[in-house]
Amino acid sequence: MKKGILMIAMMAMMVLGINAQGPAKVPAYKGIIERVQPNGDTLRTYLRGDEHKHWMMTEDGWQILDGKKGWYVYAKTNCKGEVVASCRKARNAEQRSKCETKWLDKNGVKKNL
Repeated sequence: MKKGILMIAMMAMMVLGINAQGPAKVPAYKGIIERVQPNGDTLRTYLRGDEHKHWMMTEDGWQILDGKKGWYVYAKTNCKGEVVASCRKARNAEQRSKCETKWLDKNGVKKNL
């Protein structure tokens, strides 16, 4: 009788232990993803993070977000320290102007590759 109760208790603990585990963290796709801007330009991006926290960034590490009207835009930090979408449309590094590069250095959110 004691063996039966002990077995049931052990089985219950095993089932509860398995169910108590949350989902495993799954990394984002590691390769380059080409995204198409509304004007037809392609933007080379990476996805980083897992199912809890994730972000997009350009090939050279600038964080980007989905902006208005289907555009991918650079991320910036607002006065509260939150990452928000800017009005600047994201471009690949070789397509950026000097003005855009200066803006990124001052306002952009750089992420680790």
